[in-house]
Amino acid sequence: MRTFAVLCAGFVTLALTAGCGESTVPSSSTPPTGTTPVSAPAQVEPVTPPGPLGSAAYQTELTKIEQSLAGDLRALTRVRTAEGLIEAMDGLASALNTASSQLADSTVTSRLTGVHQVLQDRLRVAATSMSGSKSDSTELNARCGGVAYTSQKVQRQLLADLNSAIVALRKLKFRFGSTLPDPGPEPEDARPSNGDILIRSGTSGIGRLRVTNGTSKDVAVSVVNTGQPPSKPHVMVYIQARKTTTISRVGGAYSIYFKSGSDWNAKRRQFSADCSFQKFDKSFGRNEGWQVDLKPTIAGNASTSEVEAY
Repeated sequence: MRTFAVLCAGFVTLALTAGCGESTVPSSSTPPTGTTPVSAPAQVEPVTPPGPLGSAAYQTELTKIEQSLAGDLRALTRVRTAEGLIEAMDGLASALNTASSQLADSTVTSRLTGVHQVLQDRLRVAATSMSGSKSDSTELNARCGGVAYTSQKVQRQLLADLNSAIVALRKLKFRFGSTLPDPGPEPEDARPSNGDILIRSGTSGIGRLRVTNGTSKDVAVSVVNTGQPPSKPHVMVYIQARKTTTISRVGGAYSIYFKSGSDWNAKRRQFSADCSFQKFDKSFGRNEGWQVDLKPTIAGNASTSEVEAY
């Protein structure tokens, strides 16, 4: 539970990892009775390691890598749940690391040394983006921004991670990267202006609510009349980070919900990344004036609780 600061006096401030053995053959040329002659061990010729890969052979290796990644890349574009997205990311991370290790076991001509190393490095970087703490935050983002949107964002990051290697390979006339997914361009910035009313419904009143967003994230504050779910607010207003706005004509008793994050999705009226959802535990009376500060403070007189995404 977190506490925030609240006042009521016209405005009530809510401050918140064989040994060898060696056998000997009898020196006698005639084996003892009842025994079978033992042949001398065959002589094994040393294997000459393959020489450095030239352009044609290297293109063959690149094609093999793309084929090895194909299944995991398809899985990433077909996910329908947050769990499925994380599973696809883990599978692709493993495949990317395997591809990088296979390249590390190959030697190339001096002309290809630089691009060969760049490709190994970028495959490892891409694998890191698909695993660990990155996947944890992706699961959270899928909860608020939607699985399809979050999967596309992961695909754009994959392209960004591999881009420098792809460009270097293409300069040397190699084919690589054509099987990578194309999620389309980054959506345009849809960040509302500070104080924009996103929803207003129901009967107006004379209540007023002044909200100061003292946090480093944008928020969408919802005034929800008593008995109504947060998905059906009386008023929803957008407040940019470290700014203030006043909501007027508030009617009826209500509760205050607020969600924060980044990458606002105007159609869903939700943040698509770094999201959180909270509600003030206190209820607010009809036709009252309140002043609320969303920045948590030790001296706060209003607590909040986390709620389900809405």
